[in-house]
Amino acid sequence: MKFFVDMIPPTKTAQQQKYAVVKGRCFVYKPKELKTAQEMLTMRFKPYRPKKPYTCGVRLLVRWQFPRGRRRPGYRITRPDTDNLQKMLKDVMTKVGFWKDDALVVVEHVEKLWSDRPGIYVEIEGLEESESDQNI
Repeated sequence: MKFFVDMIPPTKTAQQQKYAVVKGRCFVYKPKELKTAQEMLTMRFKPYRPKKPYTCGVRLLVRWQFPRGRRRPGYRITRPDTDNLQKMLKDVMTKVGFWKDDALVVVEHVEKLWSDRPGIYVEIEGLEESESDQNI
């Protein structure tokens, strides 16, 4: 399965959750900007969800293409970090129904680029059980 979500990728990540202590108890909450970014990803990814969620190991390739403005095309070496971008994306993809659990992602390739065409390119390949169970 391959698709391209035409959008300006969010720069808010799951790492930007906030913590508060109320009456001696610690609470985790999501700032409004983070909730908005998750809702936008959820809305944009729903049309691409598979008819049946993956139940086997998957190989996931994601290319985050940010608007380049005056920059030359190429890799984006500024924040946010790829692992933080991926965490929110995989959580959203789990919620939308791409797979039962993001633990099924056993191979992952991620790129961040400056691009004339902003968006998120996603490629998912289901792996045969024998392939994902191999010891190397």
